[in-house]
Formats: sequence, C-alpha cells, structure tokens
Amino acid sequence: MLSLVIILSLSYLVGSIPTSIVISKLLKGIDIREHGSGNAGGTNTYRILGRNAALIVVVVDVMKGLVAALFISQIRIGGEALPISEKYHAVMYMAGLAAVIGHIWTIFAGFRGGKGVATGMGMVLGTLPGGILIGLPVFILIVSITGYVSLSSILSALAIPFAFVIMDETGLYNFSPVAIWFTIGLSALIVFAHRANIKRLMAGSENSFKKKN
Repeated sequence: MLSLVIILSLSYLVGSIPTSIVISKLLKGIDIREHGSGNAGGTNTYRILGRNAALIVVVVDVMKGLVAALFISQIRIGGEALPISEKYHAVMYMAGLAAVIGHIWTIFAGFRGGKGVATGMGMVLGTLPGGILIGLPVFILIVSITGYVSLSSILSALAIPFAFVIMDETGLYNFSPVAIWFTIGLSALIVFAHRANIKRLMAGSENSFKKKN
C-alpha cells in the first residue's frame, strides 16, 4: 500500500509541474494565466508566446503523463507487492491519471493549471498507445474544420473510450474493463476541465483559429 501511495503522490507532483507558467516567466516575465484565455496550456502559450514556446510546453506536458504511467508506476518499496492486479496495468493507469489531475490542479500554482489534454495524451501513449491513433486524427480533423482547439480536445478525448467500447463489443480487439473505465475517467476529467469552454462554445464566444480575435 505504501508503494501505491508514493506512486500516486509522485505522479501528481510530476503532473503538477506548471510548464507553461515556468516558460512564460522565463521568456517574458509574465504569468500566462493573466493573458489570452487565462489557461496554462499549450494553446494559450501559442497565442501569447508563439510556436516554439508552445511546442516546448506541449512536449513537456506529454512527457509528464508518459513518465508517470511508464516509470513512476514501477516504483516498489522494499519489494512490496501492490494490492492491484498487474494484469490490467491498473497502476499505470492510476499513475497517469494522477499526473493529469496534477496538471489541471497544480499544487505549485494555486491549483490553477491547464486542461490536461497533453498530459492525458502522455498517459494514453504510455498505457494504450493505440488510443493516439484514434484521438489524434479526430483532433486534427475537428480543429481543421472548426478552428476550435477546445472542441477538438473534447471530441478527441471522448472518441478514444467510445472507439474502445465499439471495438471490444464487436470483437475487433479485446480491451480489459479496467482499460475502458480508466479511459472513460480520463475523458470525463478532460471534459470537466473544459466546462468554461463548453459554455463559450454554446454562446458563440469561444476563441477560434479561424476567427480574428
């Protein structure tokens, strides 16, 4: 049990690294949350600081989820066996999800972080890499049509568990129930983090790369 507590705690702390806030302070001496949309993520970084800064933010944020799922999840204290079946990689999913929670509610910046999309991508990449082949094309398609990064993020997050359920039910690929439920949890978390964006989308006031803001 001690191993699991340490894994989740470290995963949360790694996820809490406020990449965009650090980059914005280093490059411009500003808090990215006080500019643009106010979100501490890659999209707002792109709008305020440009492509290169945004690329750094996205890559680091993806790595947070990946490192938590692949490496932090393997920590053992004194050879202690974890009280969760390794068969379904439940600990990896839990570690990745803890990193996403840390990204959204970072302890290092007043619990005001990003939306968890890039870190969630890292979690999926480390645990169920096939999910990237579903989520990424959906994201690219929707953003190219609408220009809304928020809508693209929401739909790509929802597409992964939806596709997994369909594939499992039709026998195309057998997913464990744990994998499906954790991807559903991840999607729900990302949708919740976008609740303000959803309101703006419904009101027609959401920022779009196809609009002049």
